[in-house]
Amino acid sequence: MSSSKAKKNRVTIGELVAHGKLAGRGDKHGRMARAKLRHAVLTRLPDQIVGGALLRKHLTKSIEMRKIELKIPNWPAKFDGMRVGHISDLHVGDLMPVPRALEAVDLLAQSKPDLIACTGDVVDLDVAGCEPVFAALGQLRASMGRYFVLGNHDLLDSAGHVMRLARESGMTTLRGETMTARGGLRIGGIDWSRTLAGNAKEVLSVVEDGMVPHLLLAHNPKAFREAAKWNVPLTLSGHTHGGQFALLPSLRKTPRAAASRSLRAGHYHEGDSHLFVTTGVGGWFPLRVNCPAEVVVITVRRG
Repeated sequence: MSSSKAKKNRVTIGELVAHGKLAGRGDKHGRMARAKLRHAVLTRLPDQIVGGALLRKHLTKSIEMRKIELKIPNWPAKFDGMRVGHISDLHVGDLMPVPRALEAVDLLAQSKPDLIACTGDVVDLDVAGCEPVFAALGQLRASMGRYFVLGNHDLLDSAGHVMRLARESGMTTLRGETMTARGGLRIGGIDWSRTLAGNAKEVLSVVEDGMVPHLLLAHNPKAFREAAKWNVPLTLSGHTHGGQFALLPSLRKTPRAAASRSLRAGHYHEGDSHLFVTTGVGGWFPLRVNCPAEVVVITVRRG
């Protein structure tokens, strides 16, 4: 990137203050301002320092098509062998141009899953420009439907706009509710919450009527702590990006007990309940180490 282009794209703290972007902590505009500030400092600035080399290299890395099989004792026998396409954290924006996001969606389409689970953060900052990605997600063929839950970034600009795009594309947004898919599979989905207490409250909203979901979608993997108490067979999450850096490539592929773990990436279990956390497609920083971008197809078996 030339120095003139870098100057043009640079957003400084001073400019954010001058334009009134640093609003109070409690309001929507304040959340967006802080997100833009983090984006300027952690996402754009490092890349500008090296003349755009980080982003160029980041965009050359392939998106992994990962296929795994989970054996779950309390999974409904009727749905033994069901294939769930899991996609999360696209973060369409500076680090995720629309064509690359569509490449990820196309990878999932090629796997022909029975059900699509999108666990949030399709949007990075601004909803505008994300329309083709929602349209592509809604066109994925899946006989048991396409389901979506909101991530924290989906809430920044306009949650209403995000949900409208999802609905118009043919996706079902789940917000603290459980729906029954074709054949009787119960699918629950909850809104984003940062804290364990918040996630516990959200999980309670989908099980308090006695309709414990077989499959729970939650952007934040912290929800699994509560889901396991209710013996939810399988929870799917994103949010963490796997940290984007891992010491060893094998760590995210080793099933682990959930107790005292950070729930960062991969497969966890607690009792009969299982969690899978995807490393996602997008990123908060233009670099991944031993933690590639991925879309996942999970074959779920009773066993």
